Amino acid sequence: MKKPNRTEELRAQIDENLKRVYQEALQEEIPDRFAALLEQLRQKDKKGSDQ
Repeated sequence: MKKPNRTEELRAQIDENLKRVYQEALQEEIPDRFAALLEQLRQKDKKGSDQ
């Protein structure tokens, strides 16, 4: 059985850490400021499509 080399181990560790950080970021709520901006964009888009 082939023993993984140090580079492969580091890549796997980086991959795991990035996935964990990304998952944590997905769990965070959107700040109120951004939610308000998204709502403004939706309203603007809705008004534009009604014309």
